[in-house]
Amino acid sequence: MTNNKKIKMLTYSAMMTAFIIVLGFFPAIPLGFIPVPIVLQNMGIMMSGELLGSKYGTASVFSFLFLVLLGVPVLTGGAGGAAHFLGPTGGYLIAWLFVPLLIGFFLEKRSARLSNPWWFELSVVIIAGALFVDVIGSFWLSWQTHLPILTSLSSNLVFIPGDLIKAILSVIIIRRLRKSLRLDGTDRKKA
Repeated sequence: MTNNKKIKMLTYSAMMTAFIIVLGFFPAIPLGFIPVPIVLQNMGIMMSGELLGSKYGTASVFSFLFLVLLGVPVLTGGAGGAAHFLGPTGGYLIAWLFVPLLIGFFLEKRSARLSNPWWFELSVVIIAGALFVDVIGSFWLSWQTHLPILTSLSSNLVFIPGDLIKAILSVIIIRRLRKSLRLDGTDRKKA
């Protein structure tokens, strides 16, 4: 890969980090029965894996999470700091780092053989971008709040409808954006 393509992918990675931060400007919806609100930032996490692939998508999310760790107020509601990784929402944040890795990996594997139909991409985003995060977050939430694991898992069912909507929007937006930016699986993989 040429330096121009690497610079292009790094630029997209930085722009995706900024986009995730902008999604944090939308207010969170508190649920009341668990200390984890509904946020839009996880849609940006899904989109980074779809658009940038496993390598640059993970770099983008890592940059975002590193800013959070440093205390920069980039989480929804203007929050930041290492305490968020240790509190009830820590499992969700840690799982976010693996989302673009998983989404990018499965989309890159599939595109190496043939094109990705929308239903395959949507199923990967739902499984790796929503269900994976909810399960990891549930286990962490159970450990932090001393809830029984089944209670923690069942309380996360409230996130599923919103996560499905975010996954569908993510696939629609990224598939169009990929065409306009002329990014295919080979660009993301070889960069």
